[in-house]
Amino acid sequence: MTIQPGIRRAPCGGLPPSSSPAAGSLAVGPRCPSFRRPFGHLAFLAGLVTLASGLLMAAAPAVSAGTAAPAAGRDGWIRLTHLSPNTPPVDVYLYSFGDPKAKTVLKHVAYGDVSPYMKVASGQYSVAMRAAGAKPGSPPVLSTSVHIAPGAAYTVAGLGPAKALRLAVLRDRLTTPQGQSLVRVIQASLRDHKVTVTAGSQVLARQLGFGNVTSYRAAHPGTWTVHVAGAAGMATAPVTLAAGTIHTLVVLDGSGGSLMIDNLQDAAGSAIMPRGGVATGLGGTAPRPAPSPAPWAAAVAAGLLCSTAAACWLRRARHQARHAR
Repeated sequence: MTIQPGIRRAPCGGLPPSSSPAAGSLAVGPRCPSFRRPFGHLAFLAGLVTLASGLLMAAAPAVSAGTAAPAAGRDGWIRLTHLSPNTPPVDVYLYSFGDPKAKTVLKHVAYGDVSPYMKVASGQYSVAMRAAGAKPGSPPVLSTSVHIAPGAAYTVAGLGPAKALRLAVLRDRLTTPQGQSLVRVIQASLRDHKVTVTAGSQVLARQLGFGNVTSYRAAHPGTWTVHVAGAAGMATAPVTLAAGTIHTLVVLDGSGGSLMIDNLQDAAGSAIMPRGGVATGLGGTAPRPAPSPAPWAAAVAAGLLCSTAAACWLRRARHQARHAR
């Protein structure tokens, strides 16, 4: 504090002006430091504690970032499947827009085959189907275009009978409601043109026509008995739906006039992007980012600051107490 000229500061202890010593005399009063300095130390300690708190608060975003979903960047995912019962095997080509060279070629893809998800840069692509063994430059039997959005996943499926074969671009979900699973159904049985699919007592699809796809429906986690029934056949299979997982149930023509249920897992975990083949869980084994060391460093720094401040304050308090005697 700066004392302005002409203003006399009151002595420590609050002595009234009438008791002030005369000019030129030595004023003897209470020892001011024993009352004033501890407050300075406390302020210093409070400042260090505030700084430590600031370090911990600054580390909080690092904790959140370590547990949040990994950023998708500019990549997306695509998988290809052949779901036309009376269409022979095909070779499937994936082209990047404007590039005549195929980015991916899948050979001899037969009915019911599903490729793993393929990670690709976002952008425009075209998918072409040719008869198995056909020359790469031959006219495709079927083709379509698909736009891969960043962080999105798609299934391109050959659906319908051979005479009316089409490529359907399906947008796959990657997140679920909290504590729930998502399920959709693809009807790829030509033997039974309409089927009803149930999981326990829940109806997933009622009289679903051949070549059609349902939207995703929320389902409670658990192991369910999935039942498919049509006019000519039926099938039953246990399906485990874990919380946060997303499934596509495909109804296929089986052998001997029966039906089949193929359980495709679209995503394993509501915050995990697809990765690898269907059998690997499409991301269930994907590595997660290591936790950030910032919170631990901040906690250590905060502890050191508080310990140092406390030791400093105690040492000065003892020193002042000895001089006050």
